[in-house]
Amino acid sequence: MPDMSESESSAAPSGALSRDDVAHVAKLALLDLSDAEIDRFTGQLGAVLESAAKLAALDLGDLAPTHHPFGLTNVTRPDEIVPSLDRDIVLAQAPDIEDNRFKTPPALGEDS
Repeated sequence: MPDMSESESSAAPSGALSRDDVAHVAKLALLDLSDAEIDRFTGQLGAVLESAAKLAALDLGDLAPTHHPFGLTNVTRPDEIVPSLDRDIVLAQAPDIEDNRFKTPPALGEDS
């Protein structure tokens, strides 16, 4: 019987995610995973990759590209000119005004 390296002995079937694959990626990401976590993540990541493979196998050549599954239209209201508040009334309520504008305290310790 031929000698098998440690990674070959625990490798998954061709194309499947192996426990060694997860351990290798965890090492590259500087993650210190326990054996239980590696086992759990191998199953979870394998399921994700299997789902992605099923989606990639779909023949979508006859479908038009879309950015959203529902046909949406612009739902904003139209721009209309309407009367605004009277400037003098608004400025009369301000704590401080300067040159017919709101006066605010200096920002970030700047001198005025």
